[in-house]
Amino acid sequence: MKKTILILCFLVLILPLVTITSLSAENQGFTVASCSLPSQFSWRDINGTDYTTPVKNQAPAPTCESYGLCASLETLMQYTLGEVYTPDLSETHLYFYAGGTYERGYVNIMDAANYLIEHGVPDEGCYPDPHRAFDYPYESLPGWENRTTKITEWGWVEHDQESIKTALIEHGPLAICVHFMKDFLYYRGGVYRHRWGGSAGGHVMCMVGYDDTEQCWIVKNSAGTTWGEDGWVRIAYDEDMFADWYGPGTGIMYIDGVHGNLKPFHTYVRGRAFSTLFRSLPIQKAAARIIGDLTVQVTAENTNSVEFYLDSLIQYTDDEAPFTWELHASRGLHTLEVRATNGSNISLDLRDIYVLT
Repeated sequence: MKKTILILCFLVLILPLVTITSLSAENQGFTVASCSLPSQFSWRDINGTDYTTPVKNQAPAPTCESYGLCASLETLMQYTLGEVYTPDLSETHLYFYAGGTYERGYVNIMDAANYLIEHGVPDEGCYPDPHRAFDYPYESLPGWENRTTKITEWGWVEHDQESIKTALIEHGPLAICVHFMKDFLYYRGGVYRHRWGGSAGGHVMCMVGYDDTEQCWIVKNSAGTTWGEDGWVRIAYDEDMFADWYGPGTGIMYIDGVHGNLKPFHTYVRGRAFSTLFRSLPIQKAAARIIGDLTVQVTAENTNSVEFYLDSLIQYTDDEAPFTWELHASRGLHTLEVRATNGSNISLDLRDIYVLT
């Protein structure tokens, strides 16, 4: 049986919709502007689904800014595709490539967010975190540019409870800059409130929800699972921890508009999909892996024709629905591109594929 990649493309008469979904359902965004806020909300439980990814450990690197942003982004990736597949982004790449250094001990979180817009962040296989002091390869693997997930925007959230809750629901998990006290280092569970000890430094974490019953924020740390509640912490609403290091009104950042190479593990073997197959093969982990024949199918409305490109070279033009093309390519990494047009506008989509046979 042939494997078919289904690409949905919608064109309108004036402006094209350039977001094309493939191989998955797409969740629609929602707004709470005209609704009352729920008493509880968490990205760990969206209609019974936990869209967060496992807790990581940034030690010994001072890379909390990139860990906070990647934790937010990984959750949005899963929610956008409507499935849990545990994406793993390279926090180390984001940290160093956005201007962070080990000696300085931080990266400007605004620089990191802008880097996500301009370049994106690749999967962990491109730049694995060595977790050993000073032992850092300062270059990602060749081709990392083809394996990135990006955002379209970021912004600051006001520090009042309603603004934070609304941003959590409308935009997703938030990267929060905090001042922490010495007792925070020894937190083991419950709702955190400062009890003892002086200032111990600054940190960035990922806030994923809130609970009005417990009067707390639900936050994911990057100190491993032995800290806190399996790596998580609940922080009391009345704890004055948010830090405006970047000026008034800063300290709580949202990101939005996730796009790019969202699914780092795909293997297709004669009609069946596998999350992983050949773990030891030195191939692009973010590219769909193809074994056997592949039919590329585009579902488009108000479309006159669809052009199919492979590695920037046009291969076939289909002027009649259903728009399909039988892909035959040599072994190795390729870029598949489709362009749908109605005579006035063009909508396109790109996919990296790795042909094994």
